[in-house]
Amino acid sequence: MVDTMALLPPFVRTSRTTRTLVQQPAVALPADDEVLLDAPDDRLGPALVAAGQGSWRTASQLLAATREGAAWENRDRYAVRLASFAQSRAEWFEDWRTAAPHDPDMLLVGAQLAVARAWQSPARSELLREVSPLITAAARGDDRDPVPWRIALDHAHGSNAGHKYFEELWEAAIRRAPHHYGCHAAAMRYLADSWHGSHHECFDFAETAAQDAPADSLVQALPTRAALAYLTDGCGPDVPHERLDAAADRAIALSARFPAADPWPAEMRNKLAYVLSRLGRWTDALEQVRLIGPYATSFPWDQLSDDPLGRFLELREEVRLHAASGHPRSGHTERAHSGDH
Repeated sequence: MVDTMALLPPFVRTSRTTRTLVQQPAVALPADDEVLLDAPDDRLGPALVAAGQGSWRTASQLLAATREGAAWENRDRYAVRLASFAQSRAEWFEDWRTAAPHDPDMLLVGAQLAVARAWQSPARSELLREVSPLITAAARGDDRDPVPWRIALDHAHGSNAGHKYFEELWEAAIRRAPHHYGCHAAAMRYLADSWHGSHHECFDFAETAAQDAPADSLVQALPTRAALAYLTDGCGPDVPHERLDAAADRAIALSARFPAADPWPAEMRNKLAYVLSRLGRWTDALEQVRLIGPYATSFPWDQLSDDPLGRFLELREEVRLHAASGHPRSGHTERAHSGDH
């Protein structure tokens, strides 16, 4: 299955002057120039620093620990970030490949890197077919690991694979980790393209997965991803407002289970803040902005702007102003079209 996710150190926006904005009492937010984009956690950070210095061993140790501890969500995130770093700084990874050609952790990063490179090419479908052996090798590295199957799902999406093949990959993925968020997000991307405009089907998939998942699983936020797709797509029938609110409420409950200003749930909270703002739930959106703290993430803002950090900061200001105005919720929700952002 394939889920889709870097520069070192994390990009700090210094070009903007900190603005003085209206705030609700007791809601203190970091200044604009303190907000980071895609900041690594305290385990990934040292691996990226070492890679920047030309050493692959810290990354190898990090991924080996996730595999040994079956920490699949962390493993998925770290593999994506390391592969992203290798796209611009490949020397350390090539040294790793030469030194340990059968290392399952190297094979995983290699498969993610190959898919990411192919995805950016105009000849994407053709190039993706050529990297299939790398995904197979990664899957054979550790049969318990669902992350190569997430990569395989993204591969199926990009290569326009048929439904039968996709279903085989999906079954193999959920056998290994029934509630792995990355695999579910990758499956939703494939299905959203297959069902273009059929947002009700995407909600059905996301809601069923969330209902079956543990309360602390990131899969609880999957319906919010369906809401995001609906709100940023101009086609298909309307989804009832109640269904959008329910998706947001489920993600709010999940967000409350994590500490404030924590990079681990940051992407989920960034996504949720956008959805809540589009629903006009300004007070709820302000709370998510507070919980986000300094941790902006590229997704979803890179779907809305060429300047994801700038778009996040604009949204944050908008949320603060609306919440301070004393109108916790506006009366309606409009759907965005691709040209709206």
